[in-house]
Amino acid sequence: MFPSPRRAALAGLALLVAAGALTACSSGKTTSASTGGQQATKSGPLTIAYLQKQGDQQYFVDEAAGAKAEAGKLGNVSIKVVDLGTDSNKAISAMSTEVGQQVDGIAIVVPDQKIGPQVIDAANGAKIPLVASDDPISSGSGSAAPFVGFDSVQMGTSVGQEAAKLYKQAGWTPADTKVLALYQQGLSDCQQREQGEEAGFTTGAGSLPPVVKVGTDNSVVDAQNKTAAVLTANPGVKHWVVWGCNDENETGGVTALQNHQVSPDNIIGVGLGAYLTCKDWKAGTKSGNKAALFIDGRSVGASAVQVLVDQLRNGKTLPPKTIASTAIVDSSNWQSAGVECS
Repeated sequence: MFPSPRRAALAGLALLVAAGALTACSSGKTTSASTGGQQATKSGPLTIAYLQKQGDQQYFVDEAAGAKAEAGKLGNVSIKVVDLGTDSNKAISAMSTEVGQQVDGIAIVVPDQKIGPQVIDAANGAKIPLVASDDPISSGSGSAAPFVGFDSVQMGTSVGQEAAKLYKQAGWTPADTKVLALYQQGLSDCQQREQGEEAGFTTGAGSLPPVVKVGTDNSVVDAQNKTAAVLTANPGVKHWVVWGCNDENETGGVTALQNHQVSPDNIIGVGLGAYLTCKDWKAGTKSGNKAALFIDGRSVGASAVQVLVDQLRNGKTLPPKTIASTAIVDSSNWQSAGVECS
């Protein structure tokens, strides 16, 4: 009888932790009890593994590029990028591989935050400093891993405020408007962004139209497909405000609306990322993609590498949080802001 996927994952985890403990015995590195506590310094070549969920998405492609660029600036640092897709078992397996190869540091964007305790235990057992990139993770006792990324609530608030500004300029009212909110509902970052979007819009506009919340896997295709079903269930809506957890959700929603003959004039889409919303601006196409919050994956990748190398070479404690900056862009300023349109 073959083991269930859950039992297989647990068995893999047991081997992973055991392998981490063996690696720690032979590494000769001095560490504290928690992830990132290593104080001994290391000269010579460094290898940092960057494990990313959905590594084919443009944001994560940019993040990997930023990590490699920073490694080049720091010198004698190599970056090993691993695409985890959306597979938590693959993430556990990849951690086992990197532990076995005794990499010097790990940055990880987990496919599912629930594997946080396993990931942290593996890094601690192997005495390898680790940072959580983009999505926060915590140990089994609730202690957060060092984090590099964005403030999700503030990001959402900025998107909501921009949507409210455009909504007021258009003269729309809650009576003939609905908000389409697309996001991966089990992901805490997405939950926080959605909360911020609603709060920012309410503050900016004074009231919030009915919100249609749609669960997606954070991909363009799923957002587009789910939006088509929403339109069937919500006939007669004149105006749509669209936002999401990322650019994939927002642009997927806007595309579906336009495919169902909703005029771009009746859509206010505010993306989160700008790397996909910019496509229509670059092409000069009239679109419901009116603005976006520019989040630069390159800066996150660079920051993750920088804090890890600072610890490895200089003995600096990993900061609890390293927060990257953001900016609202639209068709008039996306290029000058540095958005790289995918």
